[in-house]
Amino acid sequence: MKRIKVLLFSKYSRRGPSSRLRSLQYLPLLREYGIDVQIHALFPDAYLEELYHGSSSAAWHRAWWHGMHRIVQLLRRSDHDLAWIEGELFPYLPNWIESALARSVAPYVVDYDDALFHKYDLSQSPLVRRLLGRKIDQVMRNATCVVAGNGYLAARALQAGAQRIAIIPTVVDEKRYTTVSHGADTQQPVIGWIGSPATEHYVLDKRDVLERVCAKYGARLLLIGPHTEIASQFGSVVPEVAAWSEDSEVAMISRMDIGIMPLRDGPWERGKCGYKIIQYMACGLPVVASAVGTNSDIVRDGENGFLAGDSSIWEERLGQLITDGSLRLRMGQAGRACVENEYSLKAQAPRLAEVLRNAGQSSCAA
Repeated sequence: MKRIKVLLFSKYSRRGPSSRLRSLQYLPLLREYGIDVQIHALFPDAYLEELYHGSSSAAWHRAWWHGMHRIVQLLRRSDHDLAWIEGELFPYLPNWIESALARSVAPYVVDYDDALFHKYDLSQSPLVRRLLGRKIDQVMRNATCVVAGNGYLAARALQAGAQRIAIIPTVVDEKRYTTVSHGADTQQPVIGWIGSPATEHYVLDKRDVLERVCAKYGARLLLIGPHTEIASQFGSVVPEVAAWSEDSEVAMISRMDIGIMPLRDGPWERGKCGYKIIQYMACGLPVVASAVGTNSDIVRDGENGFLAGDSSIWEERLGQLITDGSLRLRMGQAGRACVENEYSLKAQAPRLAEVLRNAGQSSCAA
């Protein structure tokens, strides 16, 4: 079997969730399938840290330098069979520039785990909408294959005229996650959320519900990854706020008894891949999630968790899980089985390897 050489143009290193989950965590398994990947990340960890800590102006200033470095990488001659691009090569550059540079690494596979196209076509800036509104469609159309994290993203690729489309969900390395063995008689169940400062507004949307539920049933609230200042925005129930790290995230999730994923029902949210739900389930936790986008595919309502709409349903479902330890246990076990069968590296690595190998081999044949 001929080995395939792939250049990966990721957006971030492992510090960036999208890069870590959609590509970097697969690399050891891809090597076993005869696929060697060389990584070219656009932004270093320092860029993300500046964004997360509110220094967006400093981050954007550095972005130009990182963009120039990528141009140099693209112009170098390299012996490879395929390029693997995370979303786009250059944020906010028009497609004619992107296409000209992409030709130096063609053919390419492009991957999406969120609705990146809405950053442009739904921008508040008329100029961005006019110049870049169809950019991602053109990137999709010129790709050998578009890898989409869910059906909403795949539908956009189809509309854009993509040659081939493969739906591969965002997954966990199931070997890293151990099933929570909390007893059914837990006195103070912990409701938990994991995310980042960029997504903390979703949990704040359910602040009143969470406060009522915790006060009524004596539950506790654990938030992993938001700004530490979020605790001051709660009133009667003050959550425990913990910093996120890749090394500690599994241990922190294992402290939870119920995982939550609230979302607003908007175009951007419909493109999300439900990763935190999959993390909760990998630890054997039942979940309560907004019935938005791919959440409705991952959560089988009443089997491995609950889907919830308005605040009254959220309150009712959380109350059920808090007061019924055996229900938490049953749903948690069903969620873990779902992850192993559908949302794990073990399940999806062969499919991704097939996509990359087929694209790489077709380029060799051409």
